[in-house]
Amino acid sequence: MNIKKLPPQLVNQIAAGEVIERPASIIKELIENSLDAGSSNISIDVDQGGVRLIRVRDDGWGIHKDDLGLALCRHATSKIESMHDLETTKSMGFRGEALPSISAVAKLKLTSRFEESECAWSVKADGSESDFSPSPDSLPGGTVIEVQDLFYNIPARRKFLRTEKTEFLHMESVVKRLALARFDVGFSLNHNRKSVLNLKPAESPVNQEGRISEICGSGFLNNALAVDFEASQLHLHGWLALPTFSRSQNDMQYFYVNGRLIRDKLISHAVRQAYKDVLFSGRHPVFVLYLEMDPSQVDVNAHPAKMEVRFRDTRLIHDFLFRAIHRSLAAVRPGDQPVIADSSQQVQLADEIPAIAATHIMKQSSLPMQVNEEIENYAALVGRSETTPSSQVPVTTPGEIPPLGYAIAHLHDIYILSESKNGMILVDAHAAHERVTYERLKREFSENKIVEQPLLLPIRISVSQSEAELVESEQDRIRSYGLEVERSGIQTLVIRSLPAQLVNVDAETLVRDLLADIGSLGESTLVEDKSNEILSSMACHGSVRANRRLTRDEMNALLREMEATERSGQCNHGRPTWVELNKKELDKFFLRGQ
Repeated sequence: MNIKKLPPQLVNQIAAGEVIERPASIIKELIENSLDAGSSNISIDVDQGGVRLIRVRDDGWGIHKDDLGLALCRHATSKIESMHDLETTKSMGFRGEALPSISAVAKLKLTSRFEESECAWSVKADGSESDFSPSPDSLPGGTVIEVQDLFYNIPARRKFLRTEKTEFLHMESVVKRLALARFDVGFSLNHNRKSVLNLKPAESPVNQEGRISEICGSGFLNNALAVDFEASQLHLHGWLALPTFSRSQNDMQYFYVNGRLIRDKLISHAVRQAYKDVLFSGRHPVFVLYLEMDPSQVDVNAHPAKMEVRFRDTRLIHDFLFRAIHRSLAAVRPGDQPVIADSSQQVQLADEIPAIAATHIMKQSSLPMQVNEEIENYAALVGRSETTPSSQVPVTTPGEIPPLGYAIAHLHDIYILSESKNGMILVDAHAAHERVTYERLKREFSENKIVEQPLLLPIRISVSQSEAELVESEQDRIRSYGLEVERSGIQTLVIRSLPAQLVNVDAETLVRDLLADIGSLGESTLVEDKSNEILSSMACHGSVRANRRLTRDEMNALLREMEATERSGQCNHGRPTWVELNKKELDKFFLRGQ
C-alpha cells in the first residue's frame, strides 16, 4: 500500500484519542483555556453527563475575529512562539490541540468577543479545519464554547462512556481540582439546569479556607497542618492532613506545580515515604499542596493531557518534598499553639538546600504546650539513653497544666485516664510507649551512623548490564548506605558487606531493590526502611505490655515523654495513641446545658 497523507479530520480524531478521553477531559481543556485568557469567573453548564451538551463561558479578554479560525486549527496557539517559551511557560495550555481535537469528535461552536471589538463573532467546526466563516453574534464579553453530541461520529468511543452520573462525577472532580488551583477565579457548575457548585473568588485566607472546606469537607481543615517551606528556589505551601484523617483511597490528594494540577510517581513516592511511619496500613494521606519553582526546571510537555511533568533534578525535588512533609508531621505535639521548628529541628536537604523553618497548626488537642512534672521516675520504664537531650522535655512553672494532663487511673491495665484542662484524655499505654521507644532507637541508630559488617563469604549475583554500570557510577552513594558492592563482570556483582543490622536479610533482594530505587528516583531509603522495621519490632517487644499495672508516676512520666516525642500521636503501625473528650462532648452525654 502506498504512503498517503491523512486528512486533517482523521488526524484530529486520532489526536483526540490522547486528549479527549471522556467529557471530563473537555471540561479540563476548556477551563484551562479560560484561565489562560485572564478570566475571573467561569461558568460550566452540562446536560446528560456532558454527552449532550457542555458549555463553558468566561469573562476573559476574548479572541479576535481574525484568530477564530486559527484557534480551531492544530498547533496554533498564542501562548508560545519559540523553544525558550516552551521551556519557561507558565500557561495551562500551549500545544494548540484541544479545540481541534474536540471539534473532531463533537459539534463545536466558538463564540468570542475581543476586548476592543464592537460585537462578538462565532464560528463552527467539524474537525476538518476548513470553511471557517465567522458570523456576528451577541455576547457582552469573553468567550463561550459549546460542545454538543460528544462522539456522535465515533459510536465505538461512545460505548466506552459510563453512566450519566459517573461521567458527571468525573467532571465535578475536575472542576473542584481546578478551583483549588486558582482561588482568585469564581467557578459555577450546573448539571441538567441544576446548580451543583457555586464558588466565588476567594482572595483572603479566610475565603480560601472556606473554598477548601467546601471542596474537601470541613473535617479536613480541622485536622490539617498549615505548611509553608521555602528553600533553594523551591516553595512548598498548603495543607497536610494528620495521619488520623486518612482515606481508604487516594481521591483527596491535590498536588500542583506552578498552579498546574499533576499526577507524578516521584511526588507520590515522596509523600508515601514521609507518611510511612505514621499511617495505618492500607490508608492514603490527604493533602492540598502547591509547589512553586523555576519553570525552566520542570518540563510540562510530557503528555498531551498535561497531567504529567518531568523534573530536571528529580533527586532534589524528592528530597525536598520528603523532608519537608516528614518534618512537618514529626513536629506535631499536643496543643494548639503554633510550633516553630527551632535550630535543632532544621533540615538539611541535599547538599544545595539550606535549613528550613515551618509553622504547623494542630487541632487534635486544645491545650497549651506546657509541662509541669518531673520524669525521673520514668527512666527505668523507658530506658532513656544518655544521648537523649534533656532539653527535649518541656519545663513549666508550678500550677500550669501540661497538654496531656495528669494521670488519674490505669483502666483495665491498658488505658491511661488523664484529666486535662479541657476534659479527659485516654492513652493506649503500649502504643504510646512503643512510639517513644521507637523514636529513641531511631535517634540512637542515626547518631551511631551505619556500621558495615563484612560477609564471611561474598555473595555473587547476576544483574543486567545497566545495573552493573549503575553500581560503578553510584559507588559512593551505595557505600553511604552501609553496603560494599563491586562489579566483577559485565553482568555480575559481588556483595562484600552489609549494614550490621541487616546481616540476616536477603542480601540479593536488598541490592536489587536498592538499585531499582536509585535508578528510578536517584536515591533510596530502602536501607533506612529495613532498619526501621527491625527497630520498630524491637520497640514493640520492649514496650510496656498490656495488663501490666503502671504506677501514677510511671503514667505521668509516659505522658510527659509523649509530649516531647515526635509523631507521638500514632504508634509505629499508624494507630492512634490517644484521644480527647472535651467538656462540651462530656456535657452532651448527660444532656447538660440543653
